[in-house]
Amino acid sequence: MATQMRDYRWVRDGALGAGRMRYGADYNPEQWSRDVWAEDMRLMREAGVNVVSLAIFSWALLEPRPGEFDFTWLDDVIDLLHENGIDVDLATATASPPAWLSQRHPEILPQTEDGTVLWPGARQHWRPTSPIFREHALRLVRALAERYGDHPAVIAWHISNELGCHNIYDYSDDAARAFRGWLRERYGTLDTLNDAWGTAFWSQHYTEWDQILPPRTAPTHRNPGQRLDFERFSSDAVRDHLRAEAAVLTEITPDIPFTTNFMVAQNVRDIDYPSWAGDVDFVSNDHYLRPGEVGRDDLSFWANLTGNIAEGRPWFLMEHAPSAINWREVNPPKRPGVLLRDALTHVGHGADAVCFFQWRQSRAGGERYHSGMVPHAGEHSRVFRDVVALGARLQELSPVVGSHRERARVAVVFDYESWWVSGRDSHPTDAIRYDDEALAWYRALLDLGVRADVVPVSASFDDYDVVVAPMLHVMPDALRTRLENVVRTGRHLVTTYFSGVVDEHDRVWLGGYPGALRDVLGVTVEEFVPLLPDETARLASGAVATAWSERISRVGDDVEVLDTYTTGDLAGMPAVTRRRAGAGSATYVSGDLGREGARGVLERLSGDVDALAGDVLAADGRLEVIVRADGESRHVFLINRTDDEVALDDAAAGARRVAPRGVEVFTLAASDAAGAPVAVRSGQGRLGA
Repeated sequence: MATQMRDYRWVRDGALGAGRMRYGADYNPEQWSRDVWAEDMRLMREAGVNVVSLAIFSWALLEPRPGEFDFTWLDDVIDLLHENGIDVDLATATASPPAWLSQRHPEILPQTEDGTVLWPGARQHWRPTSPIFREHALRLVRALAERYGDHPAVIAWHISNELGCHNIYDYSDDAARAFRGWLRERYGTLDTLNDAWGTAFWSQHYTEWDQILPPRTAPTHRNPGQRLDFERFSSDAVRDHLRAEAAVLTEITPDIPFTTNFMVAQNVRDIDYPSWAGDVDFVSNDHYLRPGEVGRDDLSFWANLTGNIAEGRPWFLMEHAPSAINWREVNPPKRPGVLLRDALTHVGHGADAVCFFQWRQSRAGGERYHSGMVPHAGEHSRVFRDVVALGARLQELSPVVGSHRERARVAVVFDYESWWVSGRDSHPTDAIRYDDEALAWYRALLDLGVRADVVPVSASFDDYDVVVAPMLHVMPDALRTRLENVVRTGRHLVTTYFSGVVDEHDRVWLGGYPGALRDVLGVTVEEFVPLLPDETARLASGAVATAWSERISRVGDDVEVLDTYTTGDLAGMPAVTRRRAGAGSATYVSGDLGREGARGVLERLSGDVDALAGDVLAADGRLEVIVRADGESRHVFLINRTDDEVALDDAAAGARRVAPRGVEVFTLAASDAAGAPVAVRSGQGRLGA
């Protein structure tokens, strides 16, 4: 079932007013002298900045000693921003505790699985389950809410920052006590827990609750069910802190909406963000571009998922980078045009606010080489020129504000628990990655010009003609029923290897793989056949599996074999199958065929599945097409996936050229059956030089 959402509330109108695109950054004036603040106001106005996130890492300055608050500088900054027409997303400042707190209470410091204490000196050095930390954090939240709740500049609350980014897994005694409480609530009895975890294996049977610990460092592979539950518990523990801060804000400032910045992205796998969506007034997200050729489509994938976590409603891009970041092994700057392309891809997928980390690039500290809207080179730089141009472009897109993402006919299902479990140790191979497999299928759909929604596994599948569920490894019985219903109601399911294998406790479904999906797919896999680094498994179609293949030992009478293996011990055996059931079908892909192989499967299916026919506006997959709509208009985003210009001459889009790495946006009347373009406002999006 989908997460129950709070009543949706967007940021307050503030100085900007309603119906305008929000644009800005994290602003850290405490790092700079007051003469720089005045220059910041001038440059913000030039760039079109109308909102900043403020005081995110300011606890040590706001409360220099226990219970002693100093808001003088923050008063001045908020007033200065307000005088310049810039609204404030005000942080609760609890992301990083001050030195005095960890000095007086070292028991708030988290511990790793081997007992190492994570000391102060970086950030987020606190235990999510520490009652002492919670007490001090909520005291600060209350003080901020009481002081600034009536300030007209404050349009939203920003709870903590990137909750769980560095402290999601804490193995301390506080965490152990909280974990046992969480388990009691989940299972009720030890007999139920022992059965779920399979503790008869390796003499792990529990007879007292106090015997249970977090999955700390052990001699060899730790209990899979215990690890899965600890991952669930850890996500819930940080979520509980979010709820605690939200409760204080709701009590004191009920009219100010609040959010916290999610990290729905390829490099953050440990938090089940769809389950958090009901705990904020509006969804916000941080995303940083993945380097290399995959980066553009990867950004689209995660922005797409964020939009569907928000259930199609507008969301807030809280952080992304103007250019280079600083925390990968190599951190190249963004190429010309990429700043605008990235920002407008997020907007296409539903963002009504585009913000960066951060406004002014830091001179000191751990992120001094992370780009800012105002870089070390200052205002006379390509980055700042691009920032100014983006601000102007976003204001041109104000008619898009408030519209919702238009639902596609195809869904790609994403499941955080399958991400966690499929990458576990003690598996047939460690050469497969859940997120990469899901992305490969998404990219294959883009290559075919097919619009698709990336949806959390908790979302309804009822409105989709095609449901693509790659490597959906964790399969509770209720999820099996939902997927079977897709086929039973005349629609189409596509799934892949290592799907349906385990239940919600990471226990294997017996009877042969793909376990829970065996009946709907009409096949039985007798053995997994993972491939060694120098091995491949070739298919008759020309597709190649590089890490995984399977021995399909049974194919039902109603199953068509679409492709076979041609090499090795699997030669002649089924590789891709399709079972028809009335007007519906279920397709199974038993190897990791990559983007090209996935495209081939989808092309084969498109012959009688019209939802897989490409959009003419996609120009044979060179453009990504995204649509946002309201009651009167459809706003169409055309995003160039290539380094070459793409020319279109279409009845709806008209004659237009989309620059390399460029973006075009045009608007159609929703009621215009002929599809003629109306009120067209477009821009190539080639920024900088």
